[in-house]
This record gives sequence, C-alpha cells and structure tokens, in this order.
Amino acid sequence: MQPIWSVGLMTGTVLDGNIDVALLKTDGERIEAFGPYALVPYEASVRPMLEQAQAEARVWNFEGPEPAIFASAEQALTRAQSAAVRQVVEGAGMAMSDIGVIGFHGQTVLHRGPQKGGLPGETRQLGDGALMQSLLGTKVVYDFRTADIRAGGQGAPLAAAYHAALLGTAGASGDSAILNLGGVGNVTWWDGKSDLVAFDTGPANAPINDFVKARGLGEMDRGGALAAAGTVDEARLARLLEHPYLTAAYPKSLDRFDFTAGMADGLSNENGAATLTAFSASCVGKALDLLPQRPKKLFVSGGGRHNPTFMAMLRERAGVDAVSADTIGWRGDAVEAECFAFLAVRVLRGMPISFPSTTGVPQPMTGGRIAG
Repeated sequence: MQPIWSVGLMTGTVLDGNIDVALLKTDGERIEAFGPYALVPYEASVRPMLEQAQAEARVWNFEGPEPAIFASAEQALTRAQSAAVRQVVEGAGMAMSDIGVIGFHGQTVLHRGPQKGGLPGETRQLGDGALMQSLLGTKVVYDFRTADIRAGGQGAPLAAAYHAALLGTAGASGDSAILNLGGVGNVTWWDGKSDLVAFDTGPANAPINDFVKARGLGEMDRGGALAAAGTVDEARLARLLEHPYLTAAYPKSLDRFDFTAGMADGLSNENGAATLTAFSASCVGKALDLLPQRPKKLFVSGGGRHNPTFMAMLRERAGVDAVSADTIGWRGDAVEAECFAFLAVRVLRGMPISFPSTTGVPQPMTGGRIAG
C-alpha cells in the first residue's frame, strides 16, 4: 500500500477543553511525513457535557442502561470533532478528498481492564463514526478498543505500534522508551527487533489536575509551580507506593479515576501537589523496573512534559534521563493524535494494533470499526 494522508483525533481524559487534530502520511508501518497539527477548542457547551458523561459513567459502571447523557454528548462531540477536522485540513490548503482515512478515538468515559476472578474488561468511548463519515465523506475508523477487550485484552494502551515506529526513527535498541503523560501514564519499550512491551505506568496528570481544581486554584498546576513550592510527604508517598498495581506484571491498564486526588487529602495546597507529582513520577520508576531492560532515556510526550517539576521528579525519583519528545524532532503534544492516524491506516490494511505483550490479547489482532 502506498502511504496515504490520515487524520488522527484525540481528546484526553483530563478534559482540557481541546481536540487534538494531527495529519500523518503513512502506510501503517513507516512514517513518510508529518502533516499539520492543531489544538482546536470545543465550543463552551461541550466540555460540561463530557464532564457530566464521565461522572455519570462512574455511577453506571457498565451496569444497566447507559446514561442518557451519553447520546447527547456523543453527538455534540462527533459534530465538534468533524468540524475540527475540516478546519485543519482546509486550513492546510487540502481538501477532504485528499484524506484517505480518519482515526477517531472518541472520548473515553469509563475503562476497566479484565479483573482477577474472571470479570471481563469493559470500555466505553463516545464517538459516532458513522455520523462523522456522513458529515465529512471520508472513511472513519473508530471504536478502537472494544475488539481487544472482547478478546480478553486490556484494551489499552494502544499506542505501542506507533511508538515503535517513532522509536525506529530514533534508532531504538532497548536503552530508550517512550513515556506518554496524559491523565494516565503509559510506557512503550521496544528492543528494535521483535520485543515490544507497553502498559499503563500509573496516574500522571489526572490526580494533580483534579486536586488543583478541587482547591479552586485553576485547571492544572501550571508550570509545576504549586508542587515546586511544596514538600513531599515522604511517609504518605511510601504508603501509596505499596499499591499492588505498581508491581503487578504487565499487561495492565488503568481508568483515569483508579487513582484520585483523594491521595492528598489533609495536605496543604503546595504539599498536596508536590506529593501527587512525586507519586506519579515514582510510579514511572516502578514501571521501568518491570521492563525486560531498564531504559536509560525516556522520550516524554503528552501534557505532563510541560510541567518542569514533574520532569525533574522523573529524573530524581524514577532514576532515568527524561527528555521532552520535542528534543528529537517529534511533536510531543501531537503524538497521541498521530497515533490514531497511524492505527487507522493499519486497520484499513487489516494489520494488528494490539499484541500479547501490550494489551494481553492471545495473539496480535486488529480492531476498530470502519464507517464508509
């Protein structure tokens, strides 16, 4: 297959009010060109709907009829993301007819990996691929995670195939890995040959953001200033680091609310932010200890890399040289959206997007649904 232009979409679980839109020219194996990338804000009415959907999803917990908010939020989200695609594509001087496929991840409102005792995993992303296809007239790949879950996998993380392609451009040989810091952290390690490992490291930005919001101090610890002014509660941190998830064997995955801001209850604003940031960074260190080879360098993507306190704590508490993905020419804010552009092309080609060593499926498998 010749490389085609693909659009990838991502809205993270921290609900920052933006849509990540990235264009990538790829055949699903190699990256031929990076196209435009933009952060397109939602209309003001959409974000509260998504927050309500997330809140009601936790009450629903995959039992009984879905909350009514899902349908209205899904339509609003799909229309907003369709408009964002058209805006970015046409703003780049291209037409929708130049786009071979759209990778539409949708908004995760609830995710649960398989549980001990035989309880199967479940996942729900809001996003109507058929509606987007009708609005844009371009093939849409969506619902990327359900097939993996149904096959007994974790349904996450799905970025490994794309991360491996990026690591290939950096000459990876096992001494480096990619860490994405969104609401949850996830790491991908590849030996440059056949061994590919990926899993969720633990919380990343979500508890920190929620803590700052709950204290009425804004949307996030911007620039890591609050945490930098605080002192880590080392005794509490040590207790938190005893959580069994952190030493459990991979594959493994998390929901955005598996670790909450409640971990800092009773602490001051500054000390709470410092302790939560130290915990997220320390979780990465625990994760690196589980890899077949502990990497010496981490290329960090996602919003967390903009937090200098978080990055410094990664170096100190995870014991690794953590550098922004941008330092080697990647677009650290765009990696997740690019990933779903890449995976969409793999789905069109019937290529696997998840693997036994990344999500725990019995064998490499494709996934996603195709509209159009």
